[in-house]
Amino acid sequence: MGLFSFIKNAGAAIGIGKSEAEEAAEAAEATIAANEAAAKKMIETASTLGLVVEGMQVIISGDTATVSGLAADQATREKVILVVGNTEGIAQVDDQLEVEVQEPEATFYTVKKGDYLSKISKSVYGDAMKYEIIFEANKPMLTHPDKIYPGQVLRIPAL
Repeated sequence: MGLFSFIKNAGAAIGIGKSEAEEAAEAAEATIAANEAAAKKMIETASTLGLVVEGMQVIISGDTATVSGLAADQATREKVILVVGNTEGIAQVDDQLEVEVQEPEATFYTVKKGDYLSKISKSVYGDAMKYEIIFEANKPMLTHPDKIYPGQVLRIPAL
């Protein structure tokens, strides 16, 4: 009596279990389905926030999301990038968005522990009271100036 070990994939194929190739194929299918669902959710979130991008598509591969479509203006483009990039599991956004009306680009700032909008404003603009510019530039993703978190990326418009 006892437990005997065998090589799982070396015996006769009688329909028990799955081969490594079958398991890998199923895992790949599950990943594709999860990525498609996440991409759909990102598009829905952007739409819910009033960020309209004509023909918006999001394709997720690994930790990178590729975003394409036609945004009405630069602010919408940047906000869509932030909606997608500030999603758990996304490390990079490949921006393939086009813009109807060209405007100066904002810079992006990654919130650090201990940051708050007036502190960021002081370091970027030299004036802590200009925090409202940053807050307004990040609406509707931000609902309150005090509700930012480390790792979040914010738009910092040029003055």
